[in-house]
Amino acid sequence: MDRRKFIGGAYAAVLALAQKPLAVLAAEPNKAAQGALLLNRIGPAASQIFVANADGSNERKLIDSGTLDYNASFSADGQWLVFTSERDGLGNSNIYRARVDGSEVERLTDSPAVDDAAALSPDGSKLAFVSTRDGFLANIWVLDLKTRALRNLTGASGVQGKADLPNGFFRPSWSPDSQWLAFSSDRNTEWKGHHNGAGWEHTQELSVYIIRADGSGFRQVASRPNHCLGSPKWSPDGKRIVFYETLAEYTYWVLRPDLLPKIDSQIVSVDVASGARIEHTSGPGFKLGAQYISMDEIAYRRKGGADAGLYSTLVGKGVVKIDRLRTPAWSPDGKQVVYEKFTWGGWKQNQSLYSWDAEREYRYTDVWPAFSKDGMMVLTAKGQDSSVDIMRADGSERKRIFDVSKQSDLDPVLVKRGLAGAFYPVWSPDGEWVVFGLGSWFTERGNGRARLMRVRRDGSAVEQLTDDSVFNAGFPSYSADGKEVVFRAWGKDGQGYDQQGLRIVNLETRKIRVLTKDYDNLPLWSPDGSRIMVTRGVKKEGSIWSNFDIFTIRPDGTDLRRLTTSEASDGHAVWTNGGKQILWNSAMAGYRDEACMYDQTFQPYGQVFVMDADGSNKRQITDSIWEDSTPQFVPPGAR
Repeated sequence: MDRRKFIGGAYAAVLALAQKPLAVLAAEPNKAAQGALLLNRIGPAASQIFVANADGSNERKLIDSGTLDYNASFSADGQWLVFTSERDGLGNSNIYRARVDGSEVERLTDSPAVDDAAALSPDGSKLAFVSTRDGFLANIWVLDLKTRALRNLTGASGVQGKADLPNGFFRPSWSPDSQWLAFSSDRNTEWKGHHNGAGWEHTQELSVYIIRADGSGFRQVASRPNHCLGSPKWSPDGKRIVFYETLAEYTYWVLRPDLLPKIDSQIVSVDVASGARIEHTSGPGFKLGAQYISMDEIAYRRKGGADAGLYSTLVGKGVVKIDRLRTPAWSPDGKQVVYEKFTWGGWKQNQSLYSWDAEREYRYTDVWPAFSKDGMMVLTAKGQDSSVDIMRADGSERKRIFDVSKQSDLDPVLVKRGLAGAFYPVWSPDGEWVVFGLGSWFTERGNGRARLMRVRRDGSAVEQLTDDSVFNAGFPSYSADGKEVVFRAWGKDGQGYDQQGLRIVNLETRKIRVLTKDYDNLPLWSPDGSRIMVTRGVKKEGSIWSNFDIFTIRPDGTDLRRLTTSEASDGHAVWTNGGKQILWNSAMAGYRDEACMYDQTFQPYGQVFVMDADGSNKRQITDSIWEDSTPQFVPPGAR
């Protein structure tokens, strides 16, 4: 099967997530036919799998493919490991297995979809894993290792939840007799933002379910309102299932290094027949990754802070410290542990990524790339210090035209955390100027100021466009005639929401007029000047602002049109192909994994989509386990 496939599915109805399956293109792809797709990916740059003794001694590298290898687990006889690898292209995850010494590496799946979190059945005949094949949503699939027959175990009617709500299935685990699978799922929960629905990023509410390997017997075995129950594992006698349990709100906190040490979870097990609970841990700390070592011992990981490490429920057993360890899994006899170590940073501009389009290359970019009329690209160098750089599309002739460390007094701690800097640079229509916001962003926008700035393309003539009449001004965009700039305004915390919305500043008079007073962000003028695209927070009953969609509006404030209607967040939208299409990032395809398994990312579920400028013909064009966002096509003629 040719690994170069194309995600072809248009949505018959976005609200219902009626996605078409992946279409396989048999012809050899012609990547030169169209310009590259640039996208930013929040994820590690590399990952290696290690095996060590359970006490942390004798650590040795098992797999190092030079790319990303992760989520390894042992076979029941302790002789094999299955793991996920992106060796076929960054972003494209497939399942492999290898001997515990790293030899006899064998590919088990081959798909452009996400294949991840695999587990071998104890009798060695089957492989269960998470896959987004056949509809882009995460389901539990079973592969017969002898016949190679595949079955979507959770895709059946009666197992699937409501199509317009979260509907993912994660982290499968086999019962000792190979007859049952346990897994977590967010089926029939709500799309809800963090902080009681106010936030852009979603929280994840999970319950634990079981199903027979033949697809029968599906039922819920553990659930708790407003909580996340994840990564279930069976006891050796098959009578209990152990999992971690935490507040659903914490599934956002755990993604932020500053909040992670402040949260807690507990290791809980339930009797499969009766549902009777036992809480095996207590006290603070984020605990996850629980696994029975014996009927009398459960091992687990504590994540974040000075107390991070491997723990046991046996009294008196010491903590095992292994630097940078992630997703541990113990051998059946409890004597060994396998895990991966991520390397963060190191992404290079124009790093080649797996391409899901037979006619287009996919490449990594730093955030918010935008092109001038002569093909020069500008972006925020967020991977460095959030300064403004320009370059050719291929990364050559790179030049810094505004240096945050030298030309601003921003807090270097906030800059390092990505919460301050020179954000969202956009070209003037004549390509002579770049306008951007300079100040505090995201969760800091109500605490610190931001102003609109502009600079000539040679780095000269830096000037401020807004004054203190707007507390936080950002995300600017030029009008087609170059005379005005639209931007997002935000008020100081505690001063109400009447200062938020879209504003337009006249560059000659510097007068500012109000366009909207809604929860609006990321405005972008269309190339012909007729409309302004905006991401708007849409108020839902019983929530504050838990849904974000893409709209367009005329510059005079009339003719508001809604282009996306999913219950999940949509944003990071940009005009492309001369304003004929829109690229954007959406959560509508759901999580690919339990949120608590991710590190250092705000939103572990966004994928890139494209639609026509009127909102029709929506198609998903990435399918990775990571957040893919701030996309842009390289225009024709740009080098």
